[in-house]
Amino acid sequence: MNKTLLIASLLSTALLFAHNAAAEVDSARQNELLYFIKHDCGSCHGMTLKGGLGPALLPETLSAKPKDYLVSTILEGRKNTAMPPWKTMLSQDDAIWITEQLQNGSMQPTKLAKGRQAEGKQAKGKQ
Repeated sequence: MNKTLLIASLLSTALLFAHNAAAEVDSARQNELLYFIKHDCGSCHGMTLKGGLGPALLPETLSAKPKDYLVSTILEGRKNTAMPPWKTMLSQDDAIWITEQLQNGSMQPTKLAKGRQAEGKQAKGKQ
């Protein structure tokens, strides 16, 4: 492992352990992150997160992995793979929150998706 990646991983781990509570992400940001997961992550990991170019992001595949490993993967990416670093767009708290959602399987539809579902139901009722 190169020295820079090792240092980054150690710093990420230290920050994760220093952050002893669940990630504090307000509800508006949570909605943005859910949209990010479905569309940005989904573009490689499959729109249903069951896998594609990247592996599945389901609780059964992620629950046994260490949280700090997943947070580091989100922020730093994976060398020699298609996994990019997202640290320019996501904070440490964002990455922790995303990891918790994926590991727990508690993904909720975004407000945009909820609005579209309601529109679809109304359209079906008018037919």
